[in-house]
Amino acid sequence: MECFIIVTVLWIFSVCVHEFGHAWAAYCGGDHTVRDKGYLTLNPLNYTHPLYSLLIPALFMMMGGIGLPGGAVYIERHLLRSRGWDTWVSLAGPAMQLPIIFWITVAFRTGLVPSTPEHLSSISLAMLLQLQISAILLNLIPIPPLDGYQAIAPWLRAGVRQDLDNLSGYGMWIIFGLFRIIPPLNYLFWDIVTGITDLLGVPSYLAATGWDAFQFWRHGF
Repeated sequence: MECFIIVTVLWIFSVCVHEFGHAWAAYCGGDHTVRDKGYLTLNPLNYTHPLYSLLIPALFMMMGGIGLPGGAVYIERHLLRSRGWDTWVSLAGPAMQLPIIFWITVAFRTGLVPSTPEHLSSISLAMLLQLQISAILLNLIPIPPLDGYQAIAPWLRAGVRQDLDNLSGYGMWIIFGLFRIIPPLNYLFWDIVTGITDLLGVPSYLAATGWDAFQFWRHGF
């Protein structure tokens, strides 16, 4: 259960960092309303949405799935100075997760965190690393309402964008369904995630051990 608590707390922090990236880019791009809305902080209460921040991310994680950012930052995109800024606002969230990946990697590569499954910090941070990687990859898929779609949306024709925007309420469930009913797709995605983990020098078996510890309810109480 300790792994569950550690990863969940750190994941909430990373969600705040992700959403702060969106907000800061929006502020720089011309939407100064984000400051009045309290988004230029790392207070998780300012980014919380009952469905997208709590229920759906928890569901994905508890099923051994993908890490979802799950925050809720409302950008007044019509206030942004250009389509380029609009695109950067969408990409700034995933970009803010890269430093988290970097510092976790440094912690393992320098020996600050030992690469052994007996250490709680090792399996928790390895799992968190995979969550960050999976969240970035997922978010860059150009399907509404993901950031990958939001990044290209300003460049689409108005009619096409409106039709795709209408799918925003179903996009995550479509992806969730595809991952569940098409195992090879799920395996391919996680092969990429574990491949990146190993490439960074963090043994992927540590993350696997972390996932097992995270799902403590499978072992009974």
